[in-house]
Formats: sequence, structure tokens, C-alpha cells
Amino acid sequence: MQLSQEQVLQALSNVEEPDLKKDLVTLNMIQDIHIDGNKLSFSVILTTPACPLKGLIENACRNAISHFISPEIEVSVNMTSRVTTQKNTGVPGVKNIIAVASGKGGVGKSTVAANLALGLSALGAKVGLIDADIYGPSVPIMFGLEGARPRASQENGKTRIEPIEKYGIKLLSIGFFTDPNQPVPWRGPMVSTAVKQLFNDADWGDLDYLVVDLPPGTGDIHITVTQSFPITGAVIVTTPQDVALADAKKGVGMLMMESINVPILGVIENMSYFTPAELPDNKYYIFGQGGGLKLANLVGAPFLGEIPLVKSISESGDAGTPVVLNGDGIMDVAFKNIAERVAQQISINNAKATNYADVINR
Repeated sequence: MQLSQEQVLQALSNVEEPDLKKDLVTLNMIQDIHIDGNKLSFSVILTTPACPLKGLIENACRNAISHFISPEIEVSVNMTSRVTTQKNTGVPGVKNIIAVASGKGGVGKSTVAANLALGLSALGAKVGLIDADIYGPSVPIMFGLEGARPRASQENGKTRIEPIEKYGIKLLSIGFFTDPNQPVPWRGPMVSTAVKQLFNDADWGDLDYLVVDLPPGTGDIHITVTQSFPITGAVIVTTPQDVALADAKKGVGMLMMESINVPILGVIENMSYFTPAELPDNKYYIFGQGGGLKLANLVGAPFLGEIPLVKSISESGDAGTPVVLNGDGIMDVAFKNIAERVAQQISINNAKATNYADVINR
């Protein structure tokens, strides 16, 4: 039998992208088809390297070739990706901006932001992280960069800040420019200007995702970021307690205001349960149970997952090595699963806002 490209495309047109609900051929996700006798190779262009359905899609492609053409064909599938975008983020080279927000402090928002960024990077994406918490920056401590200072360069007569790179991601924080032992007594306009500089004056290069760690609450910085830059979506961090949920609900309400209108990518519940090291199968819901899921259902957003209360999270952050780097089974899996779900939700939202087949080659 003489295998043809048309036969291959016809067979693969029976494989549906589970999230986008269209077949791979219509979405222009099948490229680089090569045929050598009964040997076939092709590439599947995913919407993100963090796609949680990568294995499922690859198996479906192999099964389609076997079922619709012949089981004798030797199939080689190259699973690759080009991260999609739906709009100009206002930051050159950056495809998607992810805001990480919470209604109140103390819920682990900065820990989630740092480990989300590292989780996306570990899955193959190009990632940056902005610490936009002007009054309480945590990136310098969490990444072991206390005392670090970004370099500056000149480009067309304009000073450009070079983000600091560590653990494979690019970082900027107001904490790199201030004395950590002194407070930052800035009024609103000064704060807004400083935050914009972290976006506009930095040479971020090409990034798939720029994660922004917002301060707690609903203040000047939130308004500045959301109204100055087209945010792809926001991740809401809460803990199970009613008081945290009430404040998180206010934070969601602000993001959903007509003048701001930031899509909610989902809700993460931090400190969900405690599992003792000596009893790894036990879960103790110290602060209540199901609050994050209830909030997600209330605001019509996906529930992205639970993060357990584990001592190694704070210890790793204090030591400058966020926990996702440690290969600590339960935490590594939790954050990478959440990173996959965030990337998945961005791909779905981008596809809804654009024609994916048109933007795949951007």
C-alpha cells in the first residue's frame, strides 16, 4: 500500500482536541508529515507545553493511524507546542499575563505564584515572574536573591532593566531596588509608576507566560496592573476558612467589574489539609473543607486544585528554593498539576477569543 499525506490527514481528522472540541486537522495542529515506505512521522502542535492531555492526544493519533489506515505502519509522533495568545499584552515578547490574587494576606499567594511560575517552566514554558507587592515583596527571599540588583542596559537611548534569571525563569521585584530593612512609604501615584516600570522598562524577551504576584486586597496596584495591561486571566488563592473566602469573593468581584473585566482562570485552595509524614494516607482538614470549590462554583470559575499544609513549603521558601524544585512528591505533583490546569484554561480561553487555526503560527 502506498501511504499518502491525504490518507494521514483524513485519519487524524478523527482525533478531537478534548478542550477545543474540534479535530486536530481543522485546528491546523498536524504539521511536518514525512512518509518513508511504511514509516510515518508527524508533529502535533499543542497549545501549551504544559498540556495535561499530551499523552491522551498522542495515543489517539497512533490509534487513528492504526484503525483508519493500517496497524502495520510505524508511527513516530513529535509532540511539540506553540503557546497561543489572544491579544497584545502591552509587554513586547510576552504572550500571556497571569495575575495571581487574593482577597487577604496570609493565604500563601506569593508561594503559589512562585511555584506556579516554576511549575510552568518545568513543563517546558518560557516564564517570567513580577513581584508587584510593593509594600511586602517576597521574591528576593523566596529565590535566595536578597541583596541582588538587576543590571541595566541602554537601548535607543532608553534604560532597560535586565530581569534576574534563576531556576530557569526571569524575575523582577521592587525588593531588588529598595533596602529590605526600610519600609516603602509611597503614595498611590508613586506605587503605580513603580509597578508600570517593572513591566515597561524591563527587557523580558520572549515569554509564554508572565506571572504577576499582586498584593493582597483590592487597591491601587490591582487597578494599575489590570487597566494598564491586557491580563489574560487571574488565579485566585484562598484558604478554606469563611473569612478568607469572603475576602477572596471581594477580590473576584473587583476583577469582574465592567471597568476591569479580567477573566478568572480558576480558584486554588491553599492549606487545604494536613497530612503527617508518618501517616501519609491521612488527611486532616484543620481549617474546614470544600471552601475553595464552593467559591469556584459561586463565581463560575474552574477549581484548580488543593494544596496541602506541609511544613516544607515555608521552609523551602525561606531557604530560597521554592518547594516545586525539591521533587517532594506530594507538593511537586500538586503544583505541576495546577500549572497544567492554568495553562489548559488559558488555551481554552484563547481559542474561544480567536480562531486557533489562524494563531497557531504566530
